[in-house]
Amino acid sequence: MKKISFLERLTGVSRQDEYDEILDQSRDLEADETYQDESAWPGQSPIEEVVEEGELPVDMYQTPDSIVIRALVAGVSPDDLDIAITRDMVTIRGRREEVREAAGDDYYHRELFWGGFARTLLLPEEVVIDEAEAKEKHGFLEIVLPKVDKDRSTRLKVRSNAVKDK
Repeated sequence: MKKISFLERLTGVSRQDEYDEILDQSRDLEADETYQDESAWPGQSPIEEVVEEGELPVDMYQTPDSIVIRALVAGVSPDDLDIAITRDMVTIRGRREEVREAAGDDYYHRELFWGGFARTLLLPEEVVIDEAEAKEKHGFLEIVLPKVDKDRSTRLKVRSNAVKDK
């Protein structure tokens, strides 16, 4: 004999059999016209194709006065790279266009990534964005971000706008 739950005793309803019956039913969603036109579902818009971006693998390290980010961007023109820098974050975006030399069935292996890629990195320290440099050589990208020198100080001279008495 099945033990009756507190809720079932309180309400006098046993719904477990009803749930089991729903789960046991076999439904062919492709044949059911209710599920054919997704745009007809209330409150739903048609499913849009999602374009995925690859994540760019990087190395990031520091020197005493800068943070350096390195990445392999072989096959990407420097003009197709977009690097956005704030004081505490760097975003690298690009696109590697595929050159097809064989039909899909003629490949033995397809492991290279083609298409858009991006990577956003939070920086461990603030950087001086105006002095940042990026260079690419033979498919190797290097971004050098000078650190903010928090120990640097300067003395300010106080000016007075008071009128001198004659």
